[in-house]
Amino acid sequence: MQSVIPVSPQAGPLFRQVYAGLRKAILSGVFKSGERLPSTRELAQQLGISRTVVLLAYDQLLAEGFTAGRSGSGTYVSAAVTSTRPTISEVSAKVHLARFGKAAADAWSKMNVPSRRTPALPYDFAYGRSDVGTFPFAMWRRLLLKCARRVSESELDYGPAGGHTDLRAAICAHLRRSRAVNCDPSQIVVVNGSQQGLDLISRVLLQPGDKVAIEDPGYQGTTEILRAAGARLLPVPVDDQGIDPGQLPAGARVVFVTPSHQFPSGAILPLARRLALLKWAARRDAVIVEDDYDGEFRYEGQALESLQGLDRDSRVIYVGTFSRTIFSALRIGYLVVPKGLVAAFSAGKWLCDRHTPSLEQATLAEFISSGMYERYLRSVRRRNAARREVLLGAVNKYLRDRVEVGGAAAGAHVVMWPTGRVTEEALVAAAASRGVGVYPISPYYLKPPARTGVLLGYSRVTENQILEGIRRLGRVL
Repeated sequence: MQSVIPVSPQAGPLFRQVYAGLRKAILSGVFKSGERLPSTRELAQQLGISRTVVLLAYDQLLAEGFTAGRSGSGTYVSAAVTSTRPTISEVSAKVHLARFGKAAADAWSKMNVPSRRTPALPYDFAYGRSDVGTFPFAMWRRLLLKCARRVSESELDYGPAGGHTDLRAAICAHLRRSRAVNCDPSQIVVVNGSQQGLDLISRVLLQPGDKVAIEDPGYQGTTEILRAAGARLLPVPVDDQGIDPGQLPAGARVVFVTPSHQFPSGAILPLARRLALLKWAARRDAVIVEDDYDGEFRYEGQALESLQGLDRDSRVIYVGTFSRTIFSALRIGYLVVPKGLVAAFSAGKWLCDRHTPSLEQATLAEFISSGMYERYLRSVRRRNAARREVLLGAVNKYLRDRVEVGGAAAGAHVVMWPTGRVTEEALVAAAASRGVGVYPISPYYLKPPARTGVLLGYSRVTENQILEGIRRLGRVL
């Protein structure tokens, strides 16, 4: 019997290829129960390989019960194969999802993340991404190689759940200098991006049915994590100064805020409201989660210190990430948690994935402690500030009173509010038809917004692209 088993020297050990081909033929019914297989010599000649290779494959089939040998007669397909082989159903099994599974599937269908367009738009104001084109990857590669060369055997074992010791110290020192965060290295928990940090907070602090206050509009990643956790969401409106503490619900156990550059509106929470928010938390015995996703970027006035730096009652959990300042694929973020919660959060991190990859943590620690990170941040701030100025100037030139611009004092995106009657869908589509990418703000609202708005990021567009993109957008409006 002629057997067709494709074998290739590039596809791994030959005996495994022969074994896999015969196993597939047996399971698919090409070789039926009780049928004799070709002799090892015959099969070796057909395939043009050594008989020893075929013998190894037959031995494996025999060991796994697919075949049975008959002395002086040959090798036969085992009688047990046909009786136990499951038939493949054309109808997929209906597997019952847990509450989290249903919530995750539902959230995935609603997530509003700027995707790479095909074909790419020449003037794409995508937001929420770092400018990877200007990151010093050559220096990063040298640091990565240096850390890989000097790593010891003990460091290749499991590391601390809370994070690499040097990285925690480097993050702590940087936060104390740049964001006035009041912490020591023991309070840092290194996570796989701020998204895992938010997930850990929901797992450690919340029970299904707990009331949680969130900004409206707000970050979808936070909203959907809380839904999946079974929390009862209590939206609080955001105005041009951020969340209003006077409107916070009395029964909320936790409030999630983005005070340094509210997402997506861009509002900056003033000092009076920050202090009022802390008083509310103390009065209600609540916890504040401060998501400082792009607090490193501020362009007007004196930078406000973090909300955590004002906290005197250990009620603030600070969330940070390197996705916006270094590059998103690094997947390293951190939490600064009150000392009384360090053990619980470290244990929660251990249960999720033991710890964040050690080599990348060591490289990042070197990048920060050497001063390269702060030098790079300064260059990013200068570049973003220049692009922001061009953007605002172009808006004033080409759009004038047809739009209002919000959120320009910090971060790397602005919100454009058209003053005329136009729908988001029509505006986004018309802009795309002219090669300009802008993004709707409405998906970030729990309650429908009162007016049309679009988001424009400027960290990945050149100054010339900004000028031409806004000029074309002026034609749209």
